[in-house]
Amino acid sequence: MDDFMLRAIAAGFGLSIISGPLGVFVVWMRMAYFGDTLAHSALLGIALGLLLQVDLQLSVLLLALFMAAALLVLQHRSRLASDTLLGILAHGSLAIGLVAISFQDDIRIDLLAYLFGDILAVGYTDVLWIWGGALLGLLVLAAIWRRLLNLCVHAELAAVDGVQVAGIKLVFMLLVAVVIAVAMKIVGVLLITALLIIPAASAQRFSASPEQMALVATLVGATSVLAGLFASLLLDTPAGPSIVTAATVLFLLSQLRPIR
Repeated sequence: MDDFMLRAIAAGFGLSIISGPLGVFVVWMRMAYFGDTLAHSALLGIALGLLLQVDLQLSVLLLALFMAAALLVLQHRSRLASDTLLGILAHGSLAIGLVAISFQDDIRIDLLAYLFGDILAVGYTDVLWIWGGALLGLLVLAAIWRRLLNLCVHAELAAVDGVQVAGIKLVFMLLVAVVIAVAMKIVGVLLITALLIIPAASAQRFSASPEQMALVATLVGATSVLAGLFASLLLDTPAGPSIVTAATVLFLLSQLRPIR
């Protein structure tokens, strides 16, 4: 197998081990639109990174962390509903990012590669970035797992039990931000949220506990990466969309299982 294919598989598996467990909570907390907001803001992070001449993954990560913190502050200071705030931040940051990139005539970038990913072009440094971010994210997620579960079940009761609701929400949002920055080169900023929610949604019918659902979601994500990469190789289709297509097919197949 070619070296670039092995790097792509390693990168995809690294993303799957964190996107699976994290996606479970994204589904339970109904925060898919939050993931979209951070993904759209990634384009603004790319524009700022080009403007300031810093590493693009670092600039995307920093902006995603800022957007997560800004959303939490706005939720407490604004009377607007969360979905309205998310819509404003998502479309506003996407528009500003596109405008900022259009002004940079002296810099040529492959915008489609950032929008839809280019996993076959990842290097060894990218693989280290992905696995480092994934392992760090897993450690943090394991540390807050029980409190996050309590928050999903009933936020008010979790607060009565001593859970710092705002703090746990912020940590969770920051974890999603890290995954989006790490996943940018794999499936692109427009498809990142799909890899968070589709494997988790597929795992629901095959799981009897939160831990089992996280494990099954990880396996579904890894299978989607393998199937999508080989389909891309055989059919000469874009790798990122092929991975998401494979995940969608697995989700549809999962719906054939009867509900217990």
